[in-house]
Amino acid sequence: MDYRRLGRTDINVSALCLGTMTWGEQNTEAEGFAQIERAKQAGINFIDTAEMYPVPPRPETYASTERIIGNYFKRTGDRAEWVLASKIAGPGNGIAHIRDGQLRHNRTHIVQALDASLKRLQTDWIDLYQLHWPERSTNFFGKLGYQHTQDELITPLEETLEALDEQVKAGKIRHIGLSNETPWGTMKFLQLAESRGWPRAVSIQNPYNLLNRSFEVGLAEIAIREQCGLLAYSPMAFGMLSGKFENGAKPAGARLTLFSRFSRYSNPQSVAACSRYVALAREHGLDPAQMALAFVTQQPFVTSNIIGATSLEQLDSNIASFGLKLTDEVLEGIEAIHKDQPNPAP
Repeated sequence: MDYRRLGRTDINVSALCLGTMTWGEQNTEAEGFAQIERAKQAGINFIDTAEMYPVPPRPETYASTERIIGNYFKRTGDRAEWVLASKIAGPGNGIAHIRDGQLRHNRTHIVQALDASLKRLQTDWIDLYQLHWPERSTNFFGKLGYQHTQDELITPLEETLEALDEQVKAGKIRHIGLSNETPWGTMKFLQLAESRGWPRAVSIQNPYNLLNRSFEVGLAEIAIREQCGLLAYSPMAFGMLSGKFENGAKPAGARLTLFSRFSRYSNPQSVAACSRYVALAREHGLDPAQMALAFVTQQPFVTSNIIGATSLEQLDSNIASFGLKLTDEVLEGIEAIHKDQPNPAP
């Protein structure tokens, strides 16, 4: 396993990060424990969760993922061996069951959300605390075409950073990160942090995969020049790039089979592009999922690639992708497909 510096901190995180958003919905606590153990054996030291998990968010399962991780730490006592990341939810997105749905990134909500996460996770600190998505109306979760909302009532970014600074000084947070953020938002947070002496974002967790390389436009340069690297989520486009949905297949237990709401990566353009990427992998004797993951991991702006699985077999395959080095011929094939069908699922 390779380890990479998290922003400008003294923390080194594994190039692969263990994603957990299926725990408590598609995975039981015992299965979550087994995944943590398997990841640890492979040298992974980085685990990512959120107060909103598992997905899809439902009142009945709310915060189950953090509880599972907390129970694991209580059982094993190895909390200090992990770099733990979690997130505070933002407004909208159909989650009225979290703090009555009136979610803000203000002092009150940050304190409430953080303290609740710490209690569930059974820890005194979170290494990386992230804003799950912007409070303001902007481009994220696949929204294209920025439409400005005049006089929108949002928490000033200054208040958000000052509140996070208080929690860092209290020892509850070590570092802060962004998620689903835009180039403007990222640079604004960095500028405010540096001018006011507040915590500087050390990472940005956005989607990045063969079907959605929009991060490369604007944000990739920021990630490198500002040492605010990408924590890539959905690197396999909800499993579409594994090839298991080819020819209209609907594997039992798969997320896209179980939950119709997840349609971001299953539009006709994405399906067509997927078929080409899967064929390219097989043409070169590669596992399609591992090719997709290896492409993400090797990007110079990526700090860590967040892998998720619902079985140990899937997790083992995902972890094995780290050892795959894509040849120039494979990379040329990927670029040819991308040129023909760029970002079919932004």
